[in-house]
Amino acid sequence: MDFLNRLRSLAHRCWPWVRIPFWIGMGLLFGFVLPYTLVLNKRVQDRFNDLVFAVPTRVYARPLPLAAGTPMTPAALELELIFAGYSNDGHGEVAGSWVKQGSRYTIASRGYAGPDGGELPKRVRVTLGKGTVQSVQDMAGDKKIALTHLDPARIATLYGATQEERRFVHLADVPPLLVSGLQAVEDRDFNHHIGIDFGAIARAAFANLRAGHTVQGGSTLTQQLVRNLFLSRDQTFARKINEALMSLLLEAHYSKGRILEAYVNDVFLGQQGGQAVHGFAAASEFYFGRRLQDLRPQEIALLVGMVKGPSYYDPRRTPKRALTRRNLVLQEFFDTNLLNAGQLNAAQAAPLDIVNNGQLPHNRFPAFMELVRSQITADFDEQALREGNLSIFTTLDPAAQLYAEQAITSSLTGLGKRGDGVQAAGVVTNVQSGDVLAMVGSRTPGDPGFNRALDARRPMGSTVKPFVYLVALTQPERWNLASLMDDSPVAMRQPDGSMWTPQNDDHRSHDPLTMVDALAHSWNLATIHLGLSVGLPRIKSFLESFGLTDVNPSPSLLIGAIDLAPFQVAQLYQYLAADGHALPLVAVRGVLDGSGRTIKRYQVQGGKGEYQEAVRLTTWAMQQVAEYGTASSIGNSGLAWLHAAGKTGTSNDMRDSWFAGFTGEHLAVFWMGRDDNKPTTLFGATGGLRAWRNLFAKLPTRPLSAGVGDGLEMAWINPGDGKRTESQCQGARQVPVIAGSLSVDTEGCFWQGVQSLFGAGQPSPATTAQPPATTVPIGN
Repeated sequence: MDFLNRLRSLAHRCWPWVRIPFWIGMGLLFGFVLPYTLVLNKRVQDRFNDLVFAVPTRVYARPLPLAAGTPMTPAALELELIFAGYSNDGHGEVAGSWVKQGSRYTIASRGYAGPDGGELPKRVRVTLGKGTVQSVQDMAGDKKIALTHLDPARIATLYGATQEERRFVHLADVPPLLVSGLQAVEDRDFNHHIGIDFGAIARAAFANLRAGHTVQGGSTLTQQLVRNLFLSRDQTFARKINEALMSLLLEAHYSKGRILEAYVNDVFLGQQGGQAVHGFAAASEFYFGRRLQDLRPQEIALLVGMVKGPSYYDPRRTPKRALTRRNLVLQEFFDTNLLNAGQLNAAQAAPLDIVNNGQLPHNRFPAFMELVRSQITADFDEQALREGNLSIFTTLDPAAQLYAEQAITSSLTGLGKRGDGVQAAGVVTNVQSGDVLAMVGSRTPGDPGFNRALDARRPMGSTVKPFVYLVALTQPERWNLASLMDDSPVAMRQPDGSMWTPQNDDHRSHDPLTMVDALAHSWNLATIHLGLSVGLPRIKSFLESFGLTDVNPSPSLLIGAIDLAPFQVAQLYQYLAADGHALPLVAVRGVLDGSGRTIKRYQVQGGKGEYQEAVRLTTWAMQQVAEYGTASSIGNSGLAWLHAAGKTGTSNDMRDSWFAGFTGEHLAVFWMGRDDNKPTTLFGATGGLRAWRNLFAKLPTRPLSAGVGDGLEMAWINPGDGKRTESQCQGARQVPVIAGSLSVDTEGCFWQGVQSLFGAGQPSPATTAQPPATTVPIGN
């Protein structure tokens, strides 16, 4: 009782001295601190309750199929592996690695989820030989497998407002060593403190005082997260107070697991240009090219060590410093019983094993990506693409794309001064599916500017001619490939009163001339006469069936007076390459959401083929173009084994050079010309065809069949009357015809002997037609 009385007396005597500070303190508490804390509390809860990390949309190439018989060369396979971020580590045991032993490749795939289901990681042995995959073996069961796929290369990233590279991962999917190791190095009392670790602060203060400079920090993982989510990096007293208060509030409202999961996904771990790498999952792909779940102890230790200073310990720029830091972290793992002595020694002896280039492509192939955007904008707006955490799986073939780029670059370089100022574009597709495998929009492939493959409408020249012949061949009762063509001069009055007098490229007429030779040598006059006989309205209607508009039904259409982009020309030729199936060209296969669920699949339904016999006749005739016609350099360049079908094209005054051709697996269309529309001095055979040859000199592909297709038969024909004859008869030509279109009777050589006796029916020599001074060749 006496004690309480003395205490009251003391308080009474001191009250006058503490009264003012007390009321000031109470005023600050209720007037500022409490309201300010409530404001901070609302800010913390609002932000954290609705915490949605900015995860960019990733765009992928097609998965690489590997099956026995698939065309493949060592150079192409290694190009695919390197582009997909695989490393040649000499063992091929860790996911994302490979090793070569003679003709055999041991590849440890990473697995992937795709619109068609995807595949699990596996270790396979791929044996190559004779330009194909000879066998694929699953090394786990030591058994052959019919088909497997390697995970696709990432080709682009669509970022939102911030250039933050991140892949969200749930805490349950994070390797336990990373979770425990992160706490061991950065915050050993994480599971017990209230957001601020006063013991750690005291230890850090003592260590820094003893060293004379900052050597240790005392902030918790919670404080680091608060700093990343809510605050700036300013070293001010107000910022430190805010950090402490918000850390306490965060711990008061949320579980340790929720806080740690947010930290794992948000921590800054590197930079590539303007792209910041956030979270351990994204960092795993950026530095090691593998999923977070596949990392080894030494790789986990490096990432944990980089939390202290991602730039200072960057393993690409300062590998020695990064190695020292990694080994120090491994030692801490050992000291906290996370690793045993054997694991420690093995991990510290291992190299860094950083992939050469981080897999953070922003837009590696701008021309192709423009096509991708154009094909999915009906389903996804720009905001959804940039902020939707989507995975877009495209049809791009990295080898085809890179080889197409090289083909254009080397072709223009090989032209010397003639190549100055010449632009180029190219499109490569799969003939069976209509998948767009590659697109180049400029002589500078990475140029994000004008996409000539999609947007440059240029006269297509003689690349239109196969479709004129195709329409004719749909009437086998009138025409076949041995039918004689009229190649005489043409003079037609135009609506403005002027005369249209087109010429062959050599300014000559060629009689007698069969249809197959007219196409092989690309003679204009024969094509014009044929087209007029077929009927311009029919040819116009056929072209418009492919979605073309503004097709001018003038005679000049027959030799290329129609402006199309290379992509449109590829769409036309896809019909021929696909054996008469009208397949739309597609660049996207499917879209997955952030959880790996397919939300959109793009599938092409191939309809019943049309005019297939006529298409096969046209294809055979186009193979003659490559054998002895305007594209004969294909055979001369060592590509005769492809039995390719194609057509050259040159527009007025040699302003545009085209070549469109296909093998049994790939179609490629190349264009060269000038943006200012000046002459290039290039024919189709010296420009576009050069790029085509350069592409197929490297691209693994299947040859086109050299035989006649179903529904056709080979026949000896007398071009003079289009009837069957015998092989020994003068002028007889053996060509494929539609089965049943000719009488089975053979007329023999009797009438030729009679005509020879009376001097009738002798073929006249080719005559030279002297063109008027105003004549301009329109296409070749």
